[in-house]
Amino acid sequence: MANHPSAEKRNRQRIVATERNRAAKSALRGAVKKARAAVASGDAAKAKSGTLTAEKALAKAASKGVIHPRTAARTTSRIAKALAKSAKA
Repeated sequence: MANHPSAEKRNRQRIVATERNRAAKSALRGAVKKARAAVASGDAAKAKSGTLTAEKALAKAASKGVIHPRTAARTTSRIAKALAKSAKA
């Protein structure tokens, strides 16, 4: 347990940041899941808009430090690749 005022403050900050990051990650996972589902469904317009939404959410999460920038880039790339593959077929 924290015994110094500075350590107590860091603990409070940690709790707030953890909750904020948890909410952001949850929303991000939902956006990515919807994008993948839209690409799999075959509806081109829905897939395109879902992909754009997911890309925006990934970029925002990476810029805020919620996820690693390379994780965001890799996920964005995979979704875009899947979209291109579905559009081609």
